Order: sequence, then structure tokens, then C-alpha cells
Amino acid sequence: MPRTYTIAIGSDHAGFKYKELLKAALLGDGHSVRDMGTDSEEPCDYPDFIRPVAEAVARGEFERGIVVGGSGNGEAIVANRVRGIRCGLCWTEQLAIWNRAHNDGNCISIGQRTITGDEAIKIVRTWFATDFEGGRHIARIRKIDGV
Repeated sequence: MPRTYTIAIGSDHAGFKYKELLKAALLGDGHSVRDMGTDSEEPCDYPDFIRPVAEAVARGEFERGIVVGGSGNGEAIVANRVRGIRCGLCWTEQLAIWNRAHNDGNCISIGQRTITGDEAIKIVRTWFATDFEGGRHIARIRKIDGV
């Protein structure tokens, strides 16, 4: 049986539909998911919902975080401002593999305006299925984290 995770998920209005889509898929896969907002497609400011996801992951309340926006760029930037977060903007399964395998990514950013819903689900599932390789990547992560 595949491993399940505790996940925090958040989006702005431009990522709301995919947040809901991903949340349903992940719950169906047996993961525990906490939705940190937003709750509609009404315009809002993405840092209000993305920072709490990243902070909760950094505190260890959740094992992984997913942030969703229109492009995913701003969301990744906000998440990466939180110490201990390694968030990658992924628009292909290969990028998701590298985020986990090489960077031990604990947060993934998805852009609703850049990929299909089916692609988003595949990318996130691939990300969860990929293990960190360790080895030569450990020293690099320590440098990223300022250790």
C-alpha cells in the first residue's frame, strides 16, 4: 500500500478550482488534507493563504504542503520565504520528481492556468511517490537551508 501523508493545501482565487480538485483526489488516495483557504473564486491576496500552509509545514504540523495559484510563481515565492520550506513550481511530472529526489521538496506549487486538471493530479501524485535520493544532494540542501 502506498504511503499516505498529512497535507496542508491553500490557494488564491485563481487556483481555487485546482485546489478543490487536488484535495478530492488526495482524500480519495487516503491522505489527510487540511484546506487553509481560500474558499471561493472571489479575488483575494495569495500570501494570506499560502504563508499559513508553508508555516504549518515548517512547524512540522503537516508533512507536505501544496500551494495553487494562476501561474504558481507568486505562491512558490511566498512559500520559499518561510525558513525550512523547499517549494518547487512544477508543471511536469519530471520537475516534480526532481523537486523531491534532488531538493527534498516539502511543498509543491501548481499553476492552474498552465496545465490541465488531469496533469495537476498526475504531477502531485508523482511528487508524493518520489523519494529523496540523499547522497550528494544533502550538502546542497544544507546550503539552501543555511546550515
